[in-house]
Amino acid sequence: MPWSRRLLNRAVHAGRRWVERAGAIQPGTDLAETFGTFGAGSFITYPTGTMFGTGSIHLGENTLVGAHCTLLVGYAPDDPDVPARGLVIGDRCVIGAGSILTAHSCIEIGDDVWFGRDVFVSDASHGYQDPETPIGLQLGAHQPVRVGAGTWVGHGAIILPGASIGRNVVVGAGSVVRGEIPDHAVVAGVPAKVVRRLEPGLGWVGSRTDDVRPAWTTAEVAAMMAGSQDSERSQVQASAPTQSS
Repeated sequence: MPWSRRLLNRAVHAGRRWVERAGAIQPGTDLAETFGTFGAGSFITYPTGTMFGTGSIHLGENTLVGAHCTLLVGYAPDDPDVPARGLVIGDRCVIGAGSILTAHSCIEIGDDVWFGRDVFVSDASHGYQDPETPIGLQLGAHQPVRVGAGTWVGHGAIILPGASIGRNVVVGAGSVVRGEIPDHAVVAGVPAKVVRRLEPGLGWVGSRTDDVRPAWTTAEVAAMMAGSQDSERSQVQASAPTQSS
């Protein structure tokens, strides 16, 4: 490649990195000040998706929202009936790139929740009962959505109005979640069903009673995260198939 093209390529990518840094929404920027709350250390990556109703959006501290994410409260930018806390995202969360969160009543996401890419969450849908009126004009009931602290939501999952997901739940990639999901469960499918659950004193139990995986201690997880390979459980986890994302 000629040096002129190489230099141009460097300049283009350097300019892109500069624009991404300069365009990010973070504490101290004008856009951050339009939010109901924008916690210290939080960051919305540029380019953003559509955003309105930001006065009703509350971000905790040290939360990362990926590029092209859409965050909405209400039906339009000038909607006069938006709730004061329509979309609440806790501390230390990660909202994967391309995700869409659209609130009309309340979407509440606890601390330490991580989303994969392209996750969709809404607390309202549409009706269909009138056979003459276009479906898109039949607005459905508002049903609050809750995602408990410590939960992982896999790539492309859809969380429907009224869903209540417990703490430390794994939602498998591509799942469609509705209804109530208990704490410490692994769910997958369309619609999502519990495929593994924590039984105290026994471990993580699958659909068969003889399908049990051991529960780890916090110390064992820390050792695994640090790269320790000298425990039997580290080797088990490294070889075990995953059902989540």
